[in-house]
Amino acid sequence: MGTLPKATPLTHLVASTPQTHFPKRPINVEASSSKCRRDGRREFMFTAALAAPEAFGVAAAPNAIAENWGTRSFIRERFFEPGLSPEDAAARIRQTAEGLHSMRPMLEAMSWKYVMYYIRLKQAYLSQDLKSAFTLLPENRRNAYVKTANDLVENMLEFDSYIRTPKVYESYVYYEKTLKSLDDLVAILA
Repeated sequence: MGTLPKATPLTHLVASTPQTHFPKRPINVEASSSKCRRDGRREFMFTAALAAPEAFGVAAAPNAIAENWGTRSFIRERFFEPGLSPEDAAARIRQTAEGLHSMRPMLEAMSWKYVMYYIRLKQAYLSQDLKSAFTLLPENRRNAYVKTANDLVENMLEFDSYIRTPKVYESYVYYEKTLKSLDDLVAILA
């Protein structure tokens, strides 16, 4: 304990004068004034581009013109708005049936990702719409509606699982079963 530690040697040189990385050049007065003019022009063009749509009367499409039942409206309707009326729910079930009928080219092209997104979006809507449309039916058709709606939900779940794997033959089989049960459901609602 009585010994002092040795001094460690320096591994780099210590510079006695500060380094200058940039040579000192005189400022050209003409170049700096043209730069100010160029920046001013850039700001003018930027503000003109931002103000142009309002000047020509071009505005964004209002929400009424936008698609009613897209992804953004799904989030809004699901969490921030009350459910649809039973008549609107039945109309959306009919629209879903038309959309599923027009999905055959996507299946034939085997674009599984888009089919899966579409099916999952429609499943989320249908779970709410089936409950809403149930109140429209008279008592004598409710049992058939419940059975057909349960078949539809089961077929869509199986269809989704076979799309996820993807198994081509089983996907087509459950696509046809889903279409049949959805058409039966639309016939009960009519």
